[in-house]
Order: sequence, then C-alpha cells, then structure tokens
Amino acid sequence: MTATATHPEPAGTARGAARGGLANMAGSALAGGAGVAVTWIVARVLGPEEAGALFAATAAFVLAGGLAKLGTHTGLVYWPARLRATGRDHLLGACLRAGLPPVVVFSVLLAAAMWVAAPWIAGLTAGQTPHVIAEHTAGLRVLAVFVPLQALTDVLLTVTRGYRSMRPTVLLDRILRSALQLLAVGAAGVAAMGAAGVAAMGAAASLPVFAFAWAVPYLPVVILAGFAARTAYRKGLVRAEITRTERRRLRRDFWIFTAPRAVAAVAQLALQRVDVLLVAALGGLAPAAVYAVAGRFVVLIQFANQGLSQSVQPRLAEALSTGDRAAAKRLYQIATGWLVLVTWPICLLVIAFAPRYLRLFGEGYAAGVPVVLVLAATMLVATGCGMVDMVLAMAGRTSANLANVLIALAVTVCLDVLLIPRWGAIGAAAGLAGAMLVNNLLPLAQVYRGTRLHPFGAGTLGAAALAIGCFGFVVLVPAAVVAAVPAYAAGAWLLRGPLMLGAFRRKS
Repeated sequence: MTATATHPEPAGTARGAARGGLANMAGSALAGGAGVAVTWIVARVLGPEEAGALFAATAAFVLAGGLAKLGTHTGLVYWPARLRATGRDHLLGACLRAGLPPVVVFSVLLAAAMWVAAPWIAGLTAGQTPHVIAEHTAGLRVLAVFVPLQALTDVLLTVTRGYRSMRPTVLLDRILRSALQLLAVGAAGVAAMGAAGVAAMGAAASLPVFAFAWAVPYLPVVILAGFAARTAYRKGLVRAEITRTERRRLRRDFWIFTAPRAVAAVAQLALQRVDVLLVAALGGLAPAAVYAVAGRFVVLIQFANQGLSQSVQPRLAEALSTGDRAAAKRLYQIATGWLVLVTWPICLLVIAFAPRYLRLFGEGYAAGVPVVLVLAATMLVATGCGMVDMVLAMAGRTSANLANVLIALAVTVCLDVLLIPRWGAIGAAAGLAGAMLVNNLLPLAQVYRGTRLHPFGAGTLGAAALAIGCFGFVVLVPAAVVAAVPAYAAGAWLLRGPLMLGAFRRKS
C-alpha cells in the first residue's frame, strides 16, 4: 500500500518533541524527587527487614502490572501514529478496541494470581522469620488489589500519548500520583512515629499500611486517565465504515507487532526490579533495603529517559513509517543530546557525593556506596546511547528488541545468582550493570546496521564533553561543584545551536 504523507520540518518536529519532553521531564523530576522522599520515609520509619520487604513487594507489584499491559504501551503509540501517517485515521477506534479489553481481563487474572501466590513470594524473599513473612504476605495482597488499576492507568495514558498529548501523563501520573503517594506514605509515617507508635499499631500492621498508602493513589488517577483518553479519542475521531476484513487484519497486525513487545516489556521491568527480589531471596531483606536505597537515583534517570522517549516516540514512529530516515536520525540525535545534557551531571554528582547521599537515609545504608559508584558509571554509558530500545521498536524490530532484553535479563540473573551470595548488594549492582550494557550496546549495533541511525550527533558529543569538563573534576574535588554549576549553564548556552535548545522556546 502506498501512502502519501507530509513530512514535518525537522525544526518543527524537534519543537514538538521538546515541548512534550520538557513537560514530561519536569514532571519526571517531581516524580523522581517524590520517589526519593518516599524511599527516605520508608527507610527511616520501618526497620531494615520491613523496608526490604516493602521494596520487594512493590517490585513484584510493578512486575505484575508490566506483564498485565501486554506490550500495549508500545502498540498503542506505534499503531495510531502509523495509521495517521498513512491516512487510515478511521481505524483508530478499532485499534484501541483491539488493545484495551485484553489488558483489563489479564490484569484481573494476574491480581488473583498474585493474591494466591503471596505467601509463597513472601516465604521466598523473607527468610524464615514468621512475623516478617506474615507482614510481607499481607503487603503483597494489599498491592495485588491494585494491579488492574496500575495496568489500566498506564494503558489509558498511553492512548493519550498516541494522540501526541503529553499533558495527561505529566499531570496525572508524574505529578498527581507521585504527590498523592508522598502524602499518603508521609501520613503513614507520621502515624507510625506518633504518640501511639508502631507498637500500638501492631508491628504486623505497619507494612500493609505503607503498601496501601503507596498504591491507593492509582484509584483517582485511573478515573481521570479514563476521561483523558476518552477526550483524546473523541477529538481525533474520524467516522467511516470499517469492514470486517479491515478490523480483523488490524487486530492481527496489532498483536503481531505488540506480542513480542509484551514479553520484552516484562523482561525490561524484570531488569529493573528482579534484582531487589533476588537480593532479598539470596542475601536477606536488610541487604535488599540497602540495594534499593542505593539504586534509587537510577529510577530518577530512567524517568528522564522515559520522559523524553514518550514525547519522541510517536514522532519517530511517523518518520520511520513514511521512510523519512533523515528526520528520524536527526530526532534521535537531538533527543539523545538533551538526555545527556540532563543526566550526565546527575550521575557525576551522585558519584562525587555518594557517602553524603546515602547518609540521608540512615547510617545503616552507608554500605551502599560501591553500589552507587557501579550503577552511576554504567548509567553514563546507557544514557549516552539514548532511547535506543525504543528506536529499535519503532523501526518495527520488536522481535530483535525482545531477544535483546531476554539476553540482558539472563545476564543479570546469572550474575546475581553467582555474585549476590558472596558480595550481597554489590553483586546485584554488578549484575544490573552488565545487563544495562548489553541492553544498550546490542540494540545500538542493530539500529545502526538496520537503519543507519545512531545517537552521536554534534549535540550529544558536545553535551558529553561539557558534562565531563565541568563535573568530572567535582568527583575528585567535591567543593568544585560551586564553580561547576554556573560553568555548565554557560557552556549549555554556548552549545545551544548544536543542542537545538531553541526548540524549547515558544514559537512566535
């Protein structure tokens, strides 16, 4: 089928990505900050074992929610973008109906499975301490109730992004949900430390209370996300007759594309969360708490990556679906330059101030300094590759994407099993570092070989050199941060041309 499409100007494409990406990164920064605050409250209020149990429970919850989405967070962006770019807007409604109902059904089944399996999961990760196992089981069952709400929230917000609207994701997921989580967990912390104290609450009740406080914000957010998705759909509605053959073909093509990404998405989440579960199972809940706290900054950087990726994704899909590789390459390189500009200073500052950073959570967490150093150094490489896995998926290579993530997951599990019993949290950091390197360098080679796209434009290289020049010295002399920050801002201004920072200005 031959399609005619108008290719947007690179500056216009970059401007649209910049506006959505900036809003999403700002929201992601707030969400990341709220997440760090929640982690601090949990680490300060709960003991190391209970904190480790809660971190393990939320890791299981996120894994279940990721599996429940069935890869539709990619399919519901790729296919609407492709349908619009090829003049088949009338099939958008059929596309949504192909993706949404299976998620609802499967998420309910997974919630029931998590409820039933909660004692087994708790026994696997909580050792032989009876009261900890009972508390961990109750926390897992509280979270299981919210699995369908988590999955449906993410999918409904994906629908709005498929229509190029980033505002619902920023306002509802990044800001509202994160703020409600912080308030609810903070209230639970105040109650636990108040006049009644944990003893009056009952030690076995504290973890389920925190689990409920962490998960309950999904209830109002999913309702608002449903309204946002309905509004976006109605605005883009094109009424036309759809034949049964068209509907059947679209459903088949949608799931052929999406199914590999469903498995890849779960494996990707497992890369981010299974290490906490393995540390708990192989090393104990206290080391799991140290590892979760030490690696919390990684989530902040992943939020920045996700914020840019979600804005770039529909535009990149449109460019690749119409064969405009020059626009796709330019967009990939511009976005990677922005990502390096934002994240490399964070990584270098975390390396420089790792002991001070960890002492904020309590003296018992100082053992996580080597974990911070390993993960921060690895994140420099990972962010330097940009959102390479998303580029591979938007090029239609979801099977290759799946293979890459499964290889990376195998690397992290094998290294974790070998190293955690000896090194504890540091072994898990080594496993995650190995997986991140595989999951970025392998698709980087595949993207270049298959499409000749790469992230190393003038903006990316300039941002990397600027970050190293300004903050590399801070690693050796922390006091130099006073001069590094203004120097970095001035350097970014001088590099505004290669970095396309003008795209962030409002169009006059």
